[in-house]
This record gives sequence, C-alpha cells and structure tokens, in this order.
Amino acid sequence: MPPALYADLTAALRPLLAELHQTPDLFQTWDAHLELVAAGGLVVVKSKRAKGLVDSLFWGRAPGSSENRQLPEATAFAAIDRFLGLGAHLALSDALPEGAVLDEAFPHCAVKISYRKKGAPKALSLSMIFIGFNDEADAIAYAERAEGNLPLVMTRPLMADRLHEWR
Repeated sequence: MPPALYADLTAALRPLLAELHQTPDLFQTWDAHLELVAAGGLVVVKSKRAKGLVDSLFWGRAPGSSENRQLPEATAFAAIDRFLGLGAHLALSDALPEGAVLDEAFPHCAVKISYRKKGAPKALSLSMIFIGFNDEADAIAYAERAEGNLPLVMTRPLMADRLHEWR
C-alpha cells in the first residue's frame, strides 16, 4: 500500500499559520508548538493565547551549532512556511521506534496546534510529524526505502491517540 500524501493538509496549514502570524486578532485562543529540523538546523515556534494574554517564543539553532538563539518571529514563521510549501509531505503515524532516526537529508517538522477563531463554534486541533520532499516521486522513493523502519501514515485520516489530523 502506498503511503498517504499530505499536500492538501499542509497547503491548508500554510495560510492558517500566516493568519496566526499576521492577524492574530482573528483568533480567540491558540496554542501552537512547531519544531522544524532542516539542513542540520532547528527552528522552534511556541505561541499561546489564553485569557487574552499572548506568550510567544521563537528560537533556533544553526547547523553544526549546539547553541540555541532567539529568532525574530518573521524568520521563524518564514522557515515553517518554506517547509510547508515543499512539493510533497509524508507523516508519521506514531512515535519512532527505539533507535530509529529520521534521515537528516529530508526536513521534518513536528506540528502541534489547537486554535479557536473568534465566532467559531469549537476549537480545532492537529498533532502531526511531517517529512518534506521536493515532489511526490521523492516522497514515494523515501517511503519505499523506509518501509518497515518508519511508521508512515498509509490511510487517512490519521486519528491515533497522540498524532491526529484535524479534530
């Protein structure tokens, strides 16, 4: 069975994160935690709005460095946006098995976000780990090489205990 591709979900996530970054007043509440590993570097976005108060932290680590540094909000969101704009994405269906690691040649991003827009009847949440590729052919080839070693999503929607699509 071929792996599930997530172009539709990541395409919808891009404008949502852009709204959160550019027009946060559209949201009543949110809790976002994104960790992107790409080209040996790390970018982390943590932002939360509860009871009208916003608490945000944007930091990262340059490739080959062990020192974390604070990043400008725009830089952090731009890195996440570039990742979500890649041509294809696969997702993990569960935590990595003990001893397994993701190939550093391919960027990957853990996304945990819940939000409620003003006037919306309920909050929505998403918890996923995506791996990014230039195109679908790269994604399929990666999945074939990783078969049996990585718990990739094969059928959608993913609704596991810890990792899940929008609910």
